[in-house]
Amino acid sequence: MAEPRIAGFDRQRIALPDVTLSVQMAGRGPALVLLHGYPQNGMCWSLVAPEFIASHRVIIPDLRGYGLSDAPADDARHHRYSKRRMAQDIVDLLDVLDVDQAMVLGHDRGARVAYRLALDHPARVGRLGIIEIAPTADYWANWGAELAMAAYHWTFLAQPHPLPERMIGADPQAYVDWTLQSWTKAKSLAVFPADSLASYRRQATDPARIHAMCADYRAGATTDRADDEADRAAGRKITAPLRFLYGHHGFPARSGDPAAIWRSWATSVTATACDSGHFVMEEAPEAVLESFVPFFA
Repeated sequence: MAEPRIAGFDRQRIALPDVTLSVQMAGRGPALVLLHGYPQNGMCWSLVAPEFIASHRVIIPDLRGYGLSDAPADDARHHRYSKRRMAQDIVDLLDVLDVDQAMVLGHDRGARVAYRLALDHPARVGRLGIIEIAPTADYWANWGAELAMAAYHWTFLAQPHPLPERMIGADPQAYVDWTLQSWTKAKSLAVFPADSLASYRRQATDPARIHAMCADYRAGATTDRADDEADRAAGRKITAPLRFLYGHHGFPARSGDPAAIWRSWATSVTATACDSGHFVMEEAPEAVLESFVPFFA
């Protein structure tokens, strides 16, 4: 695979105890980790990440299974792509980089890794930014006709191997293009920078990454949901200050009152909605910067 990079960033592969991640880094100051979602990779931050490097050491990994990171095969219980396992990858990465505590901003699947990181390793997260999700257990609990039609991929990708892998593999670029454009407000691929779009398309042609992305959602339907339900039953809450941003035309807007849902999960929450579809960093980068530059400062 080619190695696309965000302007001003260097990319390197960093070996961790369980996986090797491809990581882009730039800047100095307090550490800020940016975590991408599906069907994207770290390139989704290309319109906003350069604005953070003036005040932060910005760390942008491709999550396991995505981009240029390792894509190990799933296990029978879907632990290998659980958000708990992915959050441990980020802890391991911070250890290698000698970072005791970081601010963390996540979108989509990366936001699920981010809040799991804050729950499992509270001392490692100073501030938490969440873009365009509600917690996994709440999504499943609020599943109704409108959300099911919009987020059909939750059940499709979670079907047993190899059904979704074969269907996506028959025409991976068409599937990725459909997914990307259908989740934007404008129903258009024009919002995605060319290098980023090329990287999303390219990773979807790799059978190992198609499998990893499905495994990510199989974990979401099983292990991740169970982990959320166990935390809620135990009364655990996110203690880091949490800032939540979502689009008027995205997924959380279809799940009731998403800000209220987050307030049930965290001790300190501020929330804002913006005029965007699901891919807020590329559709409305100015809204991301307005929300999170002051928050992380």
